[in-house]
This record gives sequence, structure tokens and C-alpha cells, in this order.
Amino acid sequence: MSNQFLTFKLDGAQYAADVHNVQEVLEYMQITKVPCTTSYMEGLINSRGQGISVVNLRKKFGMQPVEATKETRIIVMEVKGENDKTVTFGAIADSVQEVIELAGDEIEPSPKFGNSIAAQFIKGIGKKEDNFIIILNMDQIFSNEEIIRLEGTAANMAAQQPEVNAVAGSVLENL
Repeated sequence: MSNQFLTFKLDGAQYAADVHNVQEVLEYMQITKVPCTTSYMEGLINSRGQGISVVNLRKKFGMQPVEATKETRIIVMEVKGENDKTVTFGAIADSVQEVIELAGDEIEPSPKFGNSIAAQFIKGIGKKEDNFIIILNMDQIFSNEEIIRLEGTAANMAAQQPEVNAVAGSVLENL
């Protein structure tokens, strides 16, 4: 049986996420900063009329942050939180490569050492054309508390949106 993964790069290493977690890949765009959030929380974007929290995977994994380039992408993903509730968020990647297929026997269990990312975040290690691919377990990367925070940030922004639109409309009418 074959599994499909979206591959992307962080700090020169290749990672992958199950395609069933991925909604879409967006070009990097302006992110609205949200005060008093965790260090890896970049802020919010508006995608198709929906507020989406955006996290910086480099910061989450303890890597050195870098400036966005023309290759930087936001991968919109879904993860399951408490009570199997689905939460949508964006994850910044240095670049996105392709969708690949790996058979079950092409995926090795995650190593117990030698990687800066905690072993519980890694579903396995794949190999394609002499390159190792770290397959992430997206449902395990964020704790339930972090997922609730991601969902709450986007929900609060959505709740404030009508208020913001009303103020903007009022300002435009007075011009």
C-alpha cells in the first residue's frame, strides 16, 4: 500500500506531511501579527474569507528563523485536537517540493536520537533517490492546549472582523 506525502524544506532538510492533512499551499503573504502569543505563532492570514492562524515551523522546532524568500510557502493544514475536532492552521515552510508516494516498506520507524525534533513528532523516515525525508506526525506536533490556542486566535479575529469592517466602512463614508 502506498502513502502520499507533500514534501517541503526547513533549514536545508526535507520533511513531509500526509496529504490528507494538507488543504492547500499558498505563496507567502503578509501576516497580521497578534500580540501576546507564543514565539512560533506568526499571526493570522485571510484565506478564502477565513482567518487562519500561522505558525513558523522553524521556531516550533528550535531552528534559527530566517526572512521569507520567493520560495517561502504557507502550507494550510488540518489537525485533530481534543474530541477529534479538526483545526485548520498555516505552517511556514522554506519551500515546497512535490507530492510523493512511499510504500509502507519505504518508511522506517523514527530514530531515537540524532534529530533536533522530538521523536513523537516524527512518524517515520522515508527515502527517495538517496535523500532522507522526515515524515512528520502533524497530529502530534501541537499539544491540545496549543491547538486550542491556534483555534481561539483565528476565532477571535473572525469575531472582530465585522467590527473592523464596520469601522472601515464608516471611515470610507466620511471621506
